Amino acid sequence: MSDVSTAPRKTYLIVDGENIDATLGVNVLGHRPTPDERPRWDRISDFAASVWDQPVQGLFFLNATSGQMPMPFVQALLAMSYRPIPLAGGPGLKVVDMGIQRTLEALVPRDADVILASHDGDFIPQVDALLDATRRVAVLCFREFVNSHMAELADRGLEFFDLEGDVNAFNTILPRVRIIPIEEFDPLRFL
Repeated sequence: MSDVSTAPRKTYLIVDGENIDATLGVNVLGHRPTPDERPRWDRISDFAASVWDQPVQGLFFLNATSGQMPMPFVQALLAMSYRPIPLAGGPGLKVVDMGIQRTLEALVPRDADVILASHDGDFIPQVDALLDATRRVAVLCFREFVNSHMAELADRGLEFFDLEGDVNAFNTILPRVRIIPIEEFDPLRFL
């Protein structure tokens, strides 16, 4: 009789890098983020590991349709144990969204938890399918910019984590105007 060990349950951290960057730049900052204004991806993966106390596999989706990849960024992702997934396709194809949708669908039969870093409503059917009471599912976002239909899935168990407030993913305080629960209010942020 052989001793069969099972792998520990893991969290898949699925990152829609384009969406996070666009939301940060357009909606929060009002300009293209500078390197010091971007999220610290190592903090995000550390948070993902700590929130449910299990190993994390970070999958970072990139649009490589131009034929170019930001190699310094890809190398940094690799150094932080993310798996960069550069996708390419024809004009008008939302290759990152398509890749994430397929990945979320492939996770349905797996015994794993999922954190999706995105604000995009294109993933609602796939996230809804993951909410089957056998796993934990969360969205990592700027809470005030998440798709309203995605927010409705909270009633089914979808959790939300704020990139700035919950994860502390930034080195600077972002110029956000959002509803602040009184227990989280820090007047020093405004003085």
